Amino acid sequence: MKKNLFVLIALFLIFALFAACSSGPQVARVDASAQTVESGRWNDTDVRQVSTTLIESCLRSPRVSQFIEQYSARNRGALPACLVGSFRNESSEQMDTSIISTNMEIAITNSGKLRFVAGGNTRAEIRAERQDQQGNASDQTAAALGYETGAILLLTGTVKSMVDRAGNKTIRSYFVSAELTNIETNRRLWMDQNNDIKKEITQANWR
Repeated sequence: MKKNLFVLIALFLIFALFAACSSGPQVARVDASAQTVESGRWNDTDVRQVSTTLIESCLRSPRVSQFIEQYSARNRGALPACLVGSFRNESSEQMDTSIISTNMEIAITNSGKLRFVAGGNTRAEIRAERQDQQGNASDQTAAALGYETGAILLLTGTVKSMVDRAGNKTIRSYFVSAELTNIETNRRLWMDQNNDIKKEITQANWR
């Protein structure tokens, strides 16, 4: 009798263990380039689309091309240096707009039309390291002060959204603007806006 009871308890524990394991999260790998739409909110596909459209518009701009040519002519063929600033989130959603900035930085660097210089936290870390080397590294290997490449152009932007609801349907529209400014003169060389992202979310009617 005790043996049968022990077997039943053991079987129950094994069954409970398998049940607990089967109730865990289900994970599946997804192609990073695939378009995924789950909640209808801002996602990685939107970031790629917006960043690509805006940076292509910027680099195709006649005024930007003219500025690059004139700058290079005055500076022995050197390309102007660009600093990517912040993209402010003025939408109704929580989103990490630094992803947009990073995509812009990559596109600028790979284009070969502008030089990119570090800013923000990266620049602060570099300056701290350079300063630390002054007292802790040998004179032969310490990075010298006063040799930073100054940026002449600043790329900034804003993300805004509009939400329209009617019944069980919601329309989310996104407006991402970007501006390229001459730091020396404070003149805008280029401005554009991407408003291609619009989503319709239909909620199920529960009865």
